[in-house]
Amino acid sequence: MTSDAVEGFTHDRFAPAREAFAANLASGADVGASFCATLEGETVVDLWGGWADEERTRPWERDTIVNVYSTTKTMTALTALLLADRGELDFDAPVARYWPQFAAAGKQDVKVSHLMSHSAGLSGWKEPLAKDDLYDWEKATSLLAAQAPYWEPGTAPGYHALTQGYLVGEVVRRITGKSLGTVFREEIAEPLGADFHIGLPASEDGRVAHLIPPPPGASIADRSESELQKNMSSNPPIDVAETRTRAWRGAEIPAAGGTGNARSVAQVHAILANGGVAQGKRFMSEAGCRKALEVQVEGQDLILGMPARFGMGFGLAGAMPLPNPNTIFWGGYGGSLVIIDMDARTTFAYAMNKMAPTTTGDMRAFGLAMAMWSAMGTI
Repeated sequence: MTSDAVEGFTHDRFAPAREAFAANLASGADVGASFCATLEGETVVDLWGGWADEERTRPWERDTIVNVYSTTKTMTALTALLLADRGELDFDAPVARYWPQFAAAGKQDVKVSHLMSHSAGLSGWKEPLAKDDLYDWEKATSLLAAQAPYWEPGTAPGYHALTQGYLVGEVVRRITGKSLGTVFREEIAEPLGADFHIGLPASEDGRVAHLIPPPPGASIADRSESELQKNMSSNPPIDVAETRTRAWRGAEIPAAGGTGNARSVAQVHAILANGGVAQGKRFMSEAGCRKALEVQVEGQDLILGMPARFGMGFGLAGAMPLPNPNTIFWGGYGGSLVIIDMDARTTFAYAMNKMAPTTTGDMRAFGLAMAMWSAMGTI
């Protein structure tokens, strides 16, 4: 079987998803990619194909993994939701209850829910940051604790592209005494056998596909930007090449540094799609899962420059037209995406290496999701 072929399986009912996936590869829209869907907790589509590198020397294989940028945020959110469901974390509490230093510069009333919904006013660092500072947890978090918000917390969304992971991650660390990547691994990934990592061991480097950046002039930093947007995208600058380094892969960057594939993302989020149960294990209560659906903030996002509607760690239906109302989603820079439809009890996940100039998903992933919904009779 050549690397131009689509590998994996699809239940007959969902053949249109396989056709759409194959078309993406055949047209060159994808170089290498994976797509997975679960329904009622069962994996019904698990596809991969193409090449793991731009030079097309390494086939994309069943266990190929890739940096998914902000799709990582959904794993961070799930970890926080899990702690909240156990009563260890109160989203309505001030962040300073868990992290006293955070009360500096007038932030004593900022709530954990503001961190979860990109409305804390901390969309970037005020102090100049070098890329290596992202690997220094103590520096990245203490600077955020010390600075004043850019806008009044809770009044507007403003995408916390990198900072959200440090903010939520530090709250998790203060509660558990463990890093967010460790809690995620021990409590979620390992019990599910899910191949998703926030902090990738060096032993797994050989399986990582290389991200192929968007063409010059089409990256996230090439648009006309406000000062706030510029701060988010250039302090420090976003450099796709950095994802090929051991430093990036090994660091815990819980908003953007996760490494996995569509199968692992779909498997993990089957927890939320199925009322807290995945692979026969109960991780959370149904009420704890549905907490993610509670609208925290909506309006024009100060960073994304588009309408946004955030629940507890996820985007909500409404900002994006979706067939079922109780649907949450988020994607990563370049095009990776996860959709969790609680009404249909299904998850769709897509991870690829050829990046599009987007932070909110593109037609490759949406086309696959639409093929699934159509086959399910939802649309």
